[in-house]
Amino acid sequence: MTDFTLFWEWLAFAVRWTHVIVGIAWIGSSFYFIALDLGLRRHDNLPAGVQGEEWQVHGGGFYHINKYMVAPPNLPEHLVWFKWESYTTWLTGFAMLAIVYYAGADLFLIDRTVLDVGAPVAIAISLASLALGWVLYDLLCKSPLGKSQNGLMLVLFVILLAMAWGYTQVFTGRAAFLHMGAFTATIMSANVFFIIIPNQKKIVASMKAGEAPDPALGKQSKQRSVHNNYLTLPVLFFMLSNHYPLAFATQYSWAIAGLIFLIGALIRHFFNTMHATGQRPYWTFALALILFLGTIWLSSYPRTTESALASTAAQAFMADPHFEQVSSAVQGRCAMCHAAQPGYAGVPIAPRDVRLDTPELIAEHAREIYLQAGRSHAMPPGNVSMMTDAERALLVTWYQSVTGEQSL
Repeated sequence: MTDFTLFWEWLAFAVRWTHVIVGIAWIGSSFYFIALDLGLRRHDNLPAGVQGEEWQVHGGGFYHINKYMVAPPNLPEHLVWFKWESYTTWLTGFAMLAIVYYAGADLFLIDRTVLDVGAPVAIAISLASLALGWVLYDLLCKSPLGKSQNGLMLVLFVILLAMAWGYTQVFTGRAAFLHMGAFTATIMSANVFFIIIPNQKKIVASMKAGEAPDPALGKQSKQRSVHNNYLTLPVLFFMLSNHYPLAFATQYSWAIAGLIFLIGALIRHFFNTMHATGQRPYWTFALALILFLGTIWLSSYPRTTESALASTAAQAFMADPHFEQVSSAVQGRCAMCHAAQPGYAGVPIAPRDVRLDTPELIAEHAREIYLQAGRSHAMPPGNVSMMTDAERALLVTWYQSVTGEQSL
């Protein structure tokens, strides 16, 4: 058997790379079009039906942009649609969720000290929560509450906070924050797929039929587009959060998630106000800084966990004859940082919340140890604990003897 673990790791890398690329394209277009829309200039000499215009300069050329309130008098032959940026971002993000968290559910998705469930149940909860988020959000937007922008946003924030708390009661800290990103991104992409693009297609169909388009369609699409714009920065935070256990692996991580939504909304409000009016409400940055200091304070409360029995897979790694030597090497070279109370200066919490201070935890993280310290020299960083080549070879032998994989 060839080294399937290496192939799977590179597959995850390729999908993640693609996800970042298309995510940049989607968020970039969201930032641009909201800024364009808010910066439109209105005057008496605009053509009929034009809401506003803007002159822009870029790349050595000038651009003259007009926005029609509903639609132009005649449908242009060449019409550019902005949709695949959203679709591919969600598809690649879901692929990452499946590759990392569903395929590795026992390690990355399930924390049996939080909720002792099997992989199928945990995956079902994950899928159901993503679908539930969109249904609740869409119903609220279409309800009478949807006419009150402030009231709607307040209710949505409460839902997001409740979901953050709920995820921490079900999944690992990393998975909980990742799901907050997936939960939010699903709403954003569904806005494009179910509302914005269909409404635009209805407007085009009306024009082709010689009918006047319904202005309500454009208004509804604009509302969803603005919501997407305000959610972009929190989504980016949750995408990056798995590198920072102080965010996801502390007692009040759910409250930190709530503050992140507020901070992201405040920052977007600054730029949107600036584009719309030219004014710069710097108070938003001051308040965002205060909230960020609040996240730092909340992160000072460590999460308390109970010991859990080793999974079936971990038991196989513990039963291998190489395990005693492996355990000794890992605890000697890695546990100074990867421990409940790290002893290495400047490391307040185990990196990525990965603990290797007990035999059970070492066995649970066999795959990561194999990749990070066996097949590569990523760990220990800078080889500060002087792990030897013989110890690295031992890690490879141990992992492959249990999995049956062979070096490529």
